[in-house]
Amino acid sequence: MTMDATEGENGASRAGVSGRWQRLLNNRHAVILTATAIGALGVMAGGWFAGSGLVRMKDADRAVTVRGLAERDVTADLATWSLNYSATAPDLASAQAQAASDTAAVRAYFADLGFPANSLNPAGVSVSSYTDNGGATRYTVQQRLQFRTTDIARAQRAVARQFDLVARGVALDGGSSMQYSFTGLNAIKPPMISEATRDARRVAEQFARDSGTSVGGIRSATQGYFEVNARDDGGDEYGAADTPNKRVRVVTTVVYYLN
Repeated sequence: MTMDATEGENGASRAGVSGRWQRLLNNRHAVILTATAIGALGVMAGGWFAGSGLVRMKDADRAVTVRGLAERDVTADLATWSLNYSATAPDLASAQAQAASDTAAVRAYFADLGFPANSLNPAGVSVSSYTDNGGATRYTVQQRLQFRTTDIARAQRAVARQFDLVARGVALDGGSSMQYSFTGLNAIKPPMISEATRDARRVAEQFARDSGTSVGGIRSATQGYFEVNARDDGGDEYGAADTPNKRVRVVTTVVYYLN
């Protein structure tokens, strides 16, 4: 069969177009396969990083909360005593004179015990009057002296002998009592905090040994607050001011990582 030139050219042209389409299709398939592979790798990598993050988060949750205790027995270094007394008389001058006499007796009492004059200072005075059943007016002078000393042993002797004031004609009103305070808390805070922290570490290490792990660093810590209670009253805060024997206590809360 004979084919003219035009038909031959058309056939060659169609063959060329078909080849180009085939190559385009092949390239498209390659691009799709490459994109799919990259996407799969991305998903896999994302899953690995997410999984790794979960592991790290889980490790971060491995922690133990413990408390550490530190106690120290101390002796009060300040004693204060508010001495209240009153004098009543038919006239104001007599009441004032009696109150002045009582004040002199109180000062003499503390001077005999060896306290300096500046251990006692006026803390207030008040005057009142009333009418008795017979219609007579009576005047009352109330006097208050503030005693303050750092000589704790001598202060205890003053309390023990306070009935000598009655023998001198001075009747103290109710509520007058020696109060003992410890003012050196700031000096013992740092070593006590260190002691409480070491105690917390020991507790954490014991827990870690029992659970087959080890103690890491501190995640968080709370110092807590210091308590000053009576030493010989079961650690109770009630009545702590009435005794010079104190017990200082602090509890720290520490959160440790576990390895």
